[in-house]
Amino acid sequence: MSNPSSEIILHAYPQSPVAEKVRVAFGIKGLAWRSVEIPRLPPKPNLTALTGGYRRTPVVQIGADIYCDSQCIIRELERRYPSPSFMPTADQGLMWCLSRWTDGALFDLTVRHVLGSAGDSLDKDFAADRGRLYLGEDWAAGLKKANADLPHLVAQVRAPLSWLDAQLADGRDFLLGPDASAIDAQFYHVVWFLRGRWSGGPSFLSEFTNLVRWEDNVRAIGHGTYRPMDPQDATEQAKSHVPLAATGVAPNEPQGLIVGQSVTVTPDVNGGEQPVAGTLRYADAETVTIERTADDVGTVCVHFPRSGYRIDIV
Repeated sequence: MSNPSSEIILHAYPQSPVAEKVRVAFGIKGLAWRSVEIPRLPPKPNLTALTGGYRRTPVVQIGADIYCDSQCIIRELERRYPSPSFMPTADQGLMWCLSRWTDGALFDLTVRHVLGSAGDSLDKDFAADRGRLYLGEDWAAGLKKANADLPHLVAQVRAPLSWLDAQLADGRDFLLGPDASAIDAQFYHVVWFLRGRWSGGPSFLSEFTNLVRWEDNVRAIGHGTYRPMDPQDATEQAKSHVPLAATGVAPNEPQGLIVGQSVTVTPDVNGGEQPVAGTLRYADAETVTIERTADDVGTVCVHFPRSGYRIDIV
């Protein structure tokens, strides 16, 4: 039996490419975890009760600590389970820098590619939700432009995939050598998304023979071992535990944050998303943690990355 206080709970849905990144990360670590399936579209009441309003996928819960964004999730998994490492070479800093591109500009490009290629066949509710999330307020015009720009978008994706193919040309199993790393998961989710959600994906990817071999290697890692979990059971776990997050603010804090301040945290994009409100518990250059209390979940700590997120003092 696993210890509920340290049980890893993934809140996600199967089709999510970012959730696939985290599932591969579980596989690299060989972890056991629980799976709570959430809706693809809002409302997501069980999830947002835990997070305080954050609706993106995936979220990882460990007891009463809630980790939002795959950047934050991967960092926490490495802290708790250091071996095998997500960073098997001495290039940890460069890998984190590169991940901000894979998870930012490259992923956004791929989303426009996949949504644009779907054209009028895209489910209207899904189009409205993801369009607003990734393309801003004028999302309908953005989708039409993505459809018209598809050859350009394919060309823009083709360039980085050719770089990856060249990186693998010496026959190495993974991007950094013989061992899988976080950057494999971070690139893989983009390729997985293209292959699975764009009708032209398999034909397009066949050009990159080394990349296809690498895909097979990453796929063979698997997702660790998991069992399904009822959403209400996850809520009860949060309610029956206390958060274990550290307390404090690291030196050289640029926003003047102090423990106990009322703050909000939201992705630093115009996606129409609800800010998460709470009191500041911890902040350093990489992470911000806020504490919040609600009748349905008790007291939880919600963890976000600093990079890509906006903190406002209220």
